[in-house]
Amino acid sequence: MISLQDQVIVITGGSRGSGKAAAILMARAGADIVFDFRRDESAAEEVLVAIRQTGRRGIAVKGNIAEDAHCKELIDRTVREFGRIDVLVNNAGIWTYGPIDEMPEDVWRETIDVNLSGLVYCTRYAVRQMKKQRSGRIINLSSTAGQRGEAFHSHYAATKGAIISLTKSWAAELAPDILVNCVAPGWVDTDMSADPLANQEEYKQIVALIPLRRVATAEEIAGPILFLASNLATFINGEILNVNGGSVLAG
Repeated sequence: MISLQDQVIVITGGSRGSGKAAAILMARAGADIVFDFRRDESAAEEVLVAIRQTGRRGIAVKGNIAEDAHCKELIDRTVREFGRIDVLVNNAGIWTYGPIDEMPEDVWRETIDVNLSGLVYCTRYAVRQMKKQRSGRIINLSSTAGQRGEAFHSHYAATKGAIISLTKSWAAELAPDILVNCVAPGWVDTDMSADPLANQEEYKQIVALIPLRRVATAEEIAGPILFLASNLATFINGEILNVNGGSVLAG
């Protein structure tokens, strides 16, 4: 029932985790995929192979999402290759430890640059193209941390809270031609959260706070992303879709 046939999707951070899962799922739904990645060329190639196995085209662009020039090239490359951008999925992000009284400046700045500035840069260039088309979707990835905060990860939580505010701001600013929504996951079984989830005691504490008593798979985040990109979501704008097993019940 959900089809993205012949649409062009840009996904930031598409070589692993939820970005990888979204890239493959959206290709299966009929879309061509352009994604960026930072370092792991073998991981990016695996995603490209999976995309091509669906019969769709895939392009991987290596670079640092925190750099404006890379974001511009990601969007420009997409337009050169396909002539349009139907959906931008702002997925790339990092999660690091940082007590506020001990956090080095470089840790703070890296999180702001990767999680927030890169999202703004990519959106800026994508919106210019979408305005020419008079159509488009933007799907941002936030987090439960952006809604309730997160001790020892306040820099991460700050960026994710800002993403929620950006989503609501852009939804009003860019309507009616461009729809802007957000997916806010809780704990997800990906590389980013591998360390705490591998610790048996930490894992018990984590799932004890989730009514479903488990963490999400990457594919369970990709599904809501696909939904918001589809024609089943044509009257949804400025929405924060919580995908957290009931751990944060935010209106």
